[in-house]
Amino acid sequence: MTHGTDATAPGEASATPDGRRRQFLHFADRECGEDPLYVALCHLLALRPAALTLLDAAPRTQQRPNLLLAAIHERVLDGAGGALAGYFPSAGGDRMPDAALAAALDDCLDRERVNIQAHVAGRSTQTNEIGRCAVLWPLLAQVAADTGARLLALMDFGCSAGLNLGVDHYRYRHGDVACGAPEEVGTPEVDCHPVHGRRPPACPAPRIDSRLGVDPAPVDVHDEAALRWLRACLWPHDRARMRRFDQAADIVRGAGWPVRQAPDAYAAIEPWLDTLDAGVQPVVFNSWVLAYFEPEARAAHVAAMRALVQRRGIAWLSAEGPGLLLGPAPAVLPSDGMVSADELANATLWWLTLPGAAGAAQATLRARSHPHGRWAHWE
Repeated sequence: MTHGTDATAPGEASATPDGRRRQFLHFADRECGEDPLYVALCHLLALRPAALTLLDAAPRTQQRPNLLLAAIHERVLDGAGGALAGYFPSAGGDRMPDAALAAALDDCLDRERVNIQAHVAGRSTQTNEIGRCAVLWPLLAQVAADTGARLLALMDFGCSAGLNLGVDHYRYRHGDVACGAPEEVGTPEVDCHPVHGRRPPACPAPRIDSRLGVDPAPVDVHDEAALRWLRACLWPHDRARMRRFDQAADIVRGAGWPVRQAPDAYAAIEPWLDTLDAGVQPVVFNSWVLAYFEPEARAAHVAAMRALVQRRGIAWLSAEGPGLLLGPAPAVLPSDGMVSADELANATLWWLTLPGAAGAAQATLRARSHPHGRWAHWE
């Protein structure tokens, strides 16, 4: 349920053939421009109404281009992509999009339609992007500093395979500042460009005393088919991202941190709180999860979380798209030369909600970032 990063406009607005076509063109133009293959595939899929109807099998909130792209990518990673595999760097391909791509796509869609449709119907875009941990780790340090806590307990709400639970086992570079785990062989590294030169506030590193992942459909890191699906949810051109995914999966497999299936993930929070030792500061974290809630359910969840923060003293870290404002709308940021103003306007917003002195939980915007943690602006 750590859905991705790689989200686009809600599916409910695009169920008509023309709406689906526009949805894929929007995704190509605004969401996946860093991946030339996905841009090309979106433009081709937009011209194939029969392919677009495959999304009809998905739950309404999952009817998004990245789900169909992931289903195609999974077939390629499983060796069933045929000529299409030659275009996927993630499968060893090195061919750039060209005139033959359309035929390769059509061949794959024809041969693998049943399997692609099954993935669309039964899977969700669970990307488990550990790049976001480049922002999560400094923010956990801020939570410890703000609350005066020495020990933290971390719950990843909508954790998928639970890779974010290893946040203190990864290494991060913010320009010339490094933090996180020591630099060692096998340690995933994330480079995060500091927008306008702003680096994370300097806070002592916290200690995570306990951790738990909850998800309606968690992914077993010991299940190779399930891990292949998570790899399929990554952009095929980004080999570094896939390498750090594999490194993080190895760490999580070895650590054995608990990841629990919970049909109602919110209902699992208070029982977890009751297990924690006194003096441990609980932190509930969600990233690109609430974007997949229906609007009414999302509003109810936000209200319930605010009440829980105030009543139980938890810290709530929420990293979602710019449409979910938990406080005042942030000021517009100009480009810094490396990150455009448009990217900054569509940043993931990192809100920290803590108990308020006036009897109501208070949310403050602490950072904005690229959905995959490639850059961050610290507020």
